[in-house]
Amino acid sequence: MAIQTTGEAERLEAELAVQADLAKRPKSLTIGAVCKALAQEFPDISISKIRYLEDQKLLTPRRTPGGYRLYTPGDVQRLRTILRMQRDEFLPLRVIRQELAAGRAGEAAAPPVPGRPAREPRAWRPSVSVGEATGALYSLEDVLEETKADAKLVGELEEYGVVKGELRGGVRYFDETEREIIAAVAELARYGVGGRNLRVFRSSADREANLLQQILAPALRSRNPERRKEAVEALENLAAVATHLKHLLLIRDLRKIVR
Repeated sequence: MAIQTTGEAERLEAELAVQADLAKRPKSLTIGAVCKALAQEFPDISISKIRYLEDQKLLTPRRTPGGYRLYTPGDVQRLRTILRMQRDEFLPLRVIRQELAAGRAGEAAAPPVPGRPAREPRAWRPSVSVGEATGALYSLEDVLEETKADAKLVGELEEYGVVKGELRGGVRYFDETEREIIAAVAELARYGVGGRNLRVFRSSADREANLLQQILAPALRSRNPERRKEAVEALENLAAVATHLKHLLLIRDLRKIVR
């Protein structure tokens, strides 16, 4: 029978303590396991999409010494919140980042009441930002790589005025909002929607913007900084309400189709 020295006993005791501590920690998931766990609620989830959100500093999973990502239950809940804000509220990543900073990272859906449909969160609160963009610009090459869009599709979007871009030194750049537009259109393109089909979206957006401008034009042109600030906040409120209303009308019409 081997006799343990005092040092060996201490090392063994320390190893057992570490193992016990690890056993108490919530189980972490690999990026593949996260995809599988969220696939039922978000069928279009993919490893590349999760990595993209990580590149945008929206997720910061722990890394193993070998470089593998490990997601805690908190990371998974944060990702679920991000995906819900994209799907249900159509928020751009810049606004999602602000929402997370404001404390929405760990929100969870309330438990459903038996016999009653789950209640969706109200999405018409002020969540649309019309302030200045971050100023970040992305080259066409970067946009194509990140959104997986086809260069021809982006050309059609420019032709129909959906995006404009900015030419600098012979290179075309797009801001964050236009990059998100291209990403959304790339998803539509998977179902055969082309640039020419998007004129209806552009016309609808122009009409809505003109309507909101007419409502708040005097206040928006005010030289009083406080009044102008209030007008911008009101504009964001109206835009959020209009977006949610349009979403509800679309759902109503789609339900008629599938009956």
